[in-house]
Amino acid sequence: MSRLVLKGLSKAYGPVRVVDDVDLTLQEGEFVCLLGPSGCGKTTTLRMIAGFVEPTAGSISMNGEVLSAPGAVLPPERRRMSMIFQSYAIWPNMTVAENVGFGLKLQKLPAAEVRALTKQILEVVQMGHLADRYPAELSGGQQQRVALARAIVVKPAVLLLDEPLSNLDANLREEMRFEIRRLHDEFRITTVYVTHDQAEAMATADRIAVMNAGRIEQVDAPHLIYTQPRTRFVAAFIGRTNLLEGRLTKNDEIGLDGFTLRPAQLGQRMPDAAQPILLSVRPQAMSLSRHQPELREGWPVLPATVAQRTYLGESWDYVVRPQHSGLQLRVAAPPRQVHEVGEEVWLELDPQQIAIVS
Repeated sequence: MSRLVLKGLSKAYGPVRVVDDVDLTLQEGEFVCLLGPSGCGKTTTLRMIAGFVEPTAGSISMNGEVLSAPGAVLPPERRRMSMIFQSYAIWPNMTVAENVGFGLKLQKLPAAEVRALTKQILEVVQMGHLADRYPAELSGGQQQRVALARAIVVKPAVLLLDEPLSNLDANLREEMRFEIRRLHDEFRITTVYVTHDQAEAMATADRIAVMNAGRIEQVDAPHLIYTQPRTRFVAAFIGRTNLLEGRLTKNDEIGLDGFTLRPAQLGQRMPDAAQPILLSVRPQAMSLSRHQPELREGWPVLPATVAQRTYLGESWDYVVRPQHSGLQLRVAAPPRQVHEVGEEVWLELDPQQIAIVS
């Protein structure tokens, strides 16, 4: 059963459409990330789902009931949704336990039940030992756990998160994104998560909706967003890639600058012969070696020169120039595979890791 459906959803401010004809369906218990750069419309979409912003066109429905349409918006407090903001929005004059139990008190539950549920959820988020502290006495990560506990304890139908980790340092962000996923796996609350951080989206989401200029460019599982991007924007925005232009030759091969590829080797549709072909080649789709590797059918092997290198700890990031070509390609290599700038190497491409994009 579908929990949440966005159909033709749009929002305009004057002549500017910040959200433009968005269609998205979330299934019961699904975790979907809205991912995109600043100004792409993801937060406005989230605020329309929450009921804070009225749509200009389209609708939002949950379990068949229309929550939002132009001129008819169900108030946020009647939507059975919880929202976590970038600033956490926990009350400084209340203890951790009082913050978490506040929503339960609004539901007029008996005091004993409020205490029991509050204690239970604080143990789940590993904050039970800090129940009597005030927010000013907590770290950023601890405050975020309080915000999560407060949002989950009321058992919302939908959980909304607006860039909740952006105020944390890198180590805490990594810890908390796995914590958010753990809590989702435990409670299975339908979740919409807004972020511009690709690592957050990849680590937390069942599906990622990549937004650009108010529109959704692609919705897919994280690994498909990365390995099979459908558009130039998605390929360039998600991770690092080399975008190469080519054309279909008379031999039904894709001709590139200095080598060719067979569409069948890519495992994808035959491209239109009349149009230029754009390929996304991830740095991990290529490998370097000092000696010419054994030839494999359909795998291009090119002599090349190392032009630049950057050590990233977990890998080397090389820029290589294939001989007899004007290309410059970024290639990822293991940390022990050290090549000097100016060194002659062999470059091998794995066609099964190359995607045709539109």
